[in-house]
Amino acid sequence: MTSISRFLSSDHAHCDDRFAESENAVAAKDWARAQSALQHFLDGMKHHFAMEEDVLFPAFEAHTGMSGGPTQVMRGEHRQMNEVFAALRDALARQDGNGYLGLSETLLMLMRQHNMKEENMLYPMADQALADERDALLARMEATAP
Repeated sequence: MTSISRFLSSDHAHCDDRFAESENAVAAKDWARAQSALQHFLDGMKHHFAMEEDVLFPAFEAHTGMSGGPTQVMRGEHRQMNEVFAALRDALARQDGNGYLGLSETLLMLMRQHNMKEENMLYPMADQALADERDALLARMEATAP
């Protein structure tokens, strides 16, 4: 099986692709496609956050004893992104392309910084700390309902 890092980094890339689809649809003023693409992206992000917050983070915290460290920071950043998600939904409902694209720039910056921290720090730490549990954790993450 793959590593935790590879599994979740691949999901980051998949979510990024979904997000780009929504931006492209908004730029083209194809509101129906934009709505569908945004919902697809948000569903993917909800699933990604659930895999981390419901499976990976608790396992990492239990194993390392670090509950106030990197996982707390990641949860806070998830909350920030959820706020931008709500604003994106609102902008799209108003068919405010400029507002949506401005918010998407903010979200893109947040996601890039967030993903870099996870991919370069947290996920490698999890791979090391949770090596004996890796296969079971990956199976639980895959089975997580969005």
